[in-house]
Amino acid sequence: MLLIRKDKLLIGHLSTAYHANFILMGNKDLNDDFNMRIRWKLFGTGPSMIKAFQNKKLDIGYMGLPPAIIGIDKGVPIKCVAGGHVEGTIMVAHKELKTMDQLNNNLSDVFSQFKGHAVGVPSKGSIHDVILNFYLKKFKLLDDVEVKHYKQAEFIALDMQKRILEGGVGTPALAVFSSTIFDSHLIIPPEFLWKDNPSYGIFFHEDVIDKEPEIILKFLNYNKDASLMLRKSPAKAAKIISTTFGILTERYVSEVLKISPKYCIALSDGYVKSSMEFVSILKDLGYIKNDFRINDIFDFKFIEKVHPETEHYSKQETHY
Repeated sequence: MLLIRKDKLLIGHLSTAYHANFILMGNKDLNDDFNMRIRWKLFGTGPSMIKAFQNKKLDIGYMGLPPAIIGIDKGVPIKCVAGGHVEGTIMVAHKELKTMDQLNNNLSDVFSQFKGHAVGVPSKGSIHDVILNFYLKKFKLLDDVEVKHYKQAEFIALDMQKRILEGGVGTPALAVFSSTIFDSHLIIPPEFLWKDNPSYGIFFHEDVIDKEPEIILKFLNYNKDASLMLRKSPAKAAKIISTTFGILTERYVSEVLKISPKYCIALSDGYVKSSMEFVSILKDLGYIKNDFRINDIFDFKFIEKVHPETEHYSKQETHY
């Protein structure tokens, strides 16, 4: 069955402000250039987006690798054709809890502060949930720290404010939002939790990959331009994202963008290696049953044409 219709392209995205989709959504010429209606749909989490792919209600999706791998394990016909950002998972807590710096960069000591308390994280199977559970298991804290899952990350901050939670794991936006509503701080920056972890990738339904490759190439070129803007012109990007979002100020978006400014669409060696490390971890956590090879998850032929140059994830800019 051909999923693409001649007059419509269905694209799923999350509420994560630094994902390139918000820049594309601000481009009024997109419909005309593709000669079809572009329909954007907001999802609370990656796992909910997987269900839409499974029900043939999406052509494209911006989401994290773990929920996508879980979906592929269940037979959802999608492939990652491009990256977007790395190291997008952080941990926030109330001000009285100590940071990595205060605890000599000892992750075990940082997580041990939450013994007897609850930590909030987006839905089970999200990249943030997988990273959190990996460390709790590694440091033998699974029985001592309660993990609460949320369909929207904003509710994590609200429950932290009420002291239902002592900490939260999520995107940089969680750190910024938390700091605006109560006295919180960033205790584990993104570069400490998981090197090169792929905070999101661009996924296509295999029907589109097989039958409409020109759409993918064109779409990736738009994302490459958006990624360049995020790196080189973050103020311009913040203005577009703020306008697209409607409820976020440019200053708020700028604060989110600069926490982990590692934007690129390449499928770099580090990006792919980190993604494949999640396969064994997901299996160890009982989230998937199968082993996967790189080509079971990725399709490189499009990005090799659109982004043949060296990756930009490791080349942080200083335009903030």
